[in-house]
Amino acid sequence: MQHLGTLEELPVSYRSGLSERSLVPLWPLMRDALPYDKPHRKTTPHVWRWSDVRPNLLEAGHLAPMEKAERRVLILANPGLGLDSIRATPSIFIGMQLILPGESAPTHKHSPSAVRMVIEGQGGYTIVQGERCPMEKGDLILTPSGLWHEHGHDGHEPVIWMDALDLPAVAGLEASYAVEGNIQNVREDLDSSQTRYRRAGLIPFESLSRRKTDYPLIRFPWSEVKESLKAYANVTPMDSIVQLAYVNPETGQECMPVLGFSAIMLRPGETMRPRRRSSSAVLHCIEGQGEAQIDGVTLRFEDSDTMAAPTHADIEVSNRSTSRPAFLFQVDDAPMQRKLGFFEEFG
Repeated sequence: MQHLGTLEELPVSYRSGLSERSLVPLWPLMRDALPYDKPHRKTTPHVWRWSDVRPNLLEAGHLAPMEKAERRVLILANPGLGLDSIRATPSIFIGMQLILPGESAPTHKHSPSAVRMVIEGQGGYTIVQGERCPMEKGDLILTPSGLWHEHGHDGHEPVIWMDALDLPAVAGLEASYAVEGNIQNVREDLDSSQTRYRRAGLIPFESLSRRKTDYPLIRFPWSEVKESLKAYANVTPMDSIVQLAYVNPETGQECMPVLGFSAIMLRPGETMRPRRRSSSAVLHCIEGQGEAQIDGVTLRFEDSDTMAAPTHADIEVSNRSTSRPAFLFQVDDAPMQRKLGFFEEFG
């Protein structure tokens, strides 16, 4: 391996002259910017336990009224990246959002793209571009970049969901901002995107001759995703991972441009060992319990716990129950890495 000169080897006068002109020599920093074999990573394997998050989020319901909060969210901040970085991984923002009965979160749109994964409660809804989407446990709802959206609650108990955004990537480009809007007029065709694309392999006939829609499907009901996973598990060998991707039904590509989303089923007693990937990931337990080994760190998880995995991590996830399956929701930044041309799988 080539020995590179250090900053201290340069004359003080030379270094001072560079600094005065906002210049920096690359060679002393080369291995920090381009390390061999594997990137330098500050992200640490970490688990946020629902038993810790939920009571603090409910307390926020009393401390932060909606008119002062706009969005009542607790951020899952990776300790390796620093609590002020508001990142679960370098490119993934994860927050837990609470809405109480009778409340509404005002209409806005923003440059980052977001999804909502519902954790608990009934009676909540999200309106996206005039389409009202009911929110049930495990449902995935898209609020893509630039689309108007708002949240409301017609039920009788707290509703909580997980927000996953590409905010760190967008903010890093100094392109993150939001715009306030007026209350939307709700279309009469409730949850229309899910109705039009109810069955895999079937799309409205007219879509064959019109320009493909960026986001034809806004809501993915958990009841149907779960049944699909169970059916897929019946035809998947035990040495293969039962994993389904959330995609655009008109193109077959990822449903969002920067972050990818998928659902995983671990059969009773099953352990999955995915190939090492260049992308980072967040794993949220929808149902079940188990144990994850991420870069040699053991993380036990239960219902609604959330875990972070760094880029290039060695991951092993086990369902410790011998009678019940476990269901996980995965967020990763593979779509962005594919578009930028450096996504890799190893082993």
